[in-house]
Amino acid sequence: MLANYLIGLREGLEASLVVCILVAYLVKTDNRSKLPPIWLGVGIAVGLSLAVGAVLQFGSSQLTFEAQEALGGALSIVAVGLVTWMVFWMRRTARHLKAELQGKLNEALTIGTGALVATAFLAVGREGLETALFIWSAVQSTGDGAQPVLGAALGLFSAVVLGWLFYRGALRINLAKFFTWTGALLVVVAAGVLAYGIHDLQEADLLPGLDDRLFDISATIPPDSWYGTLLKGIFNFQPNPSVLQATAWALYLAPVLFWFLRPQPAKEAPATA
Repeated sequence: MLANYLIGLREGLEASLVVCILVAYLVKTDNRSKLPPIWLGVGIAVGLSLAVGAVLQFGSSQLTFEAQEALGGALSIVAVGLVTWMVFWMRRTARHLKAELQGKLNEALTIGTGALVATAFLAVGREGLETALFIWSAVQSTGDGAQPVLGAALGLFSAVVLGWLFYRGALRINLAKFFTWTGALLVVVAAGVLAYGIHDLQEADLLPGLDDRLFDISATIPPDSWYGTLLKGIFNFQPNPSVLQATAWALYLAPVLFWFLRPQPAKEAPATA
């Protein structure tokens, strides 16, 4: 539940910050009449994200066991790829996100209403689709549909509240540091989702080695114990992973986390004439 709260909080906060920047800029430039297209684009993005989540959940239930495992494994790997790209993108652009969005909004204002709707839709829709896919993958890996959805919902609600506080000027935090540390935690969560995606593909007989266990500590950390459930809910921990699962987990986590947390090189000052 905590991992899904983090996913909902981070993705929701990105979307909330985008909406706050768009709305604040329109208000500041006396373009309040252009706010309805922005909210329309946001509404379409939210509706599409919910629809994608519903299709994934109810559509997959009609498949055979092998097809469900194959779909779950493939989409888990896709979700890991999207989240990895997202955390690196946000770390790189967090410092100049406001200027970038305002530039796009200026272009949309000169084009017309449709461009404003598209700008808001694209800005919010990306986070929404990533959230839907990642949460669905988490539901499949934990086997408990209620807790991941509840955790994500609480995270999204917190993000909306934080976004409103940002807009009102009541909250000031270092966004670059916030997205760096939450991104690092999401990389750890994504490693667990990747390992479980490999497990699903093994159960679908698309990858070998399901019975080739690296270790088995089920007696020490029972999966149905409170701490086993906690570890599984946060990190997708398995007490008896296959060799291929553990290898994929390690080969993803070590280089991605190192590359993500490495100090960013300072930009060179422009040369003077």
